[in-house]
Amino acid sequence: MPPRIRNSNCPPQQLLLNYLDAPLPSSLLPVHRPAAVASSSTPSPCRPQQQSAAAPQRCFSTSQPREMTKPQREFRQFLKHAGKQFEKHVGNGPMYLSSVKSMGADDVPFPSNKMFRSEPVLSSRARQIIWEAVMLKGMPLKAVSAQYQVDVRRVAAVVRLMEIEKRMEKENAPMAIPYALAVEKMLPRSNLTGDEQPFEPINDVHVHSFTMQQLFVPVSESREFTRKDAAKAFGDHILPPDHKMRIPELVKMERDILNDVPQAQAEKDFLASTRESERVFAEKEKYVAAKRDAMKSKVDTERFEFRIEDINSEAVGKKGRARGAVGWRYGVPFNDRQRGLYKIPTSVG
Repeated sequence: MPPRIRNSNCPPQQLLLNYLDAPLPSSLLPVHRPAAVASSSTPSPCRPQQQSAAAPQRCFSTSQPREMTKPQREFRQFLKHAGKQFEKHVGNGPMYLSSVKSMGADDVPFPSNKMFRSEPVLSSRARQIIWEAVMLKGMPLKAVSAQYQVDVRRVAAVVRLMEIEKRMEKENAPMAIPYALAVEKMLPRSNLTGDEQPFEPINDVHVHSFTMQQLFVPVSESREFTRKDAAKAFGDHILPPDHKMRIPELVKMERDILNDVPQAQAEKDFLASTRESERVFAEKEKYVAAKRDAMKSKVDTERFEFRIEDINSEAVGKKGRARGAVGWRYGVPFNDRQRGLYKIPTSVG
């Protein structure tokens, strides 16, 4: 509690000085406090006697420190004993909490969530292997994906990032290679060697909601009911699994091998078919980009290039929220917070 000022006849400025220069209560001072030296001058009735420079100064806060909770105390004890090994990363690989024997959990990052598994990442050597296979050997992306069991989208991303890295090396740009290697040592990684497990599934098929229902389709015994017929039974817009796969050429190669085609010939045909499919896809993307650019008129200045495109402001769809309409993201507010509206979708497109 701050000291009380007995004389109230002093001016406000003097009262403030009295409050700031008043000594602390004995309960707030340290135990080993040097004794104050008395002043030889006679104190005024409005100003108490000042302390010497050796006396301790007033603390900023006089509130008592909060007591540590039980989880905080247990965490401090953990850091002093079992958690001491996590202070610095040692070794070549991840250091999970589950590595502590007292945890009694599997090799998972979070002992309280045993269902979570940390997926491995591609090492720097694996990324170099993928880049060399695509850029130096000229292999198709699908063939590289099938050979190393890496998703074709990841293969394309690795090639793009490696191209940026090679360009930065030529330009002598600063690169955080030590930081990348330090982070890589802390993560589970794959080197794409033959003795490892497959890195990831490469032919996952998207399950459409229409195919989750159970249908009874009468079929004659003499008819051959294929997966294409099953997809058509669920809907005309449903594709068979062979067309949903990212690398459907693998199915054809396996069928050729089952039909007594030599494996070397089947692999050769697989490379040819994947290269042809990528060529067709590249030509299609090039045609779409050229058509999109042809719809725009460009005005080139010395500093900027303006691209002007004709649009139809009336093409906003039945409800005014067409995805291809101009300003559909910010022009029309959503009705998510309005009452009396159905928030659950009534149909699946």
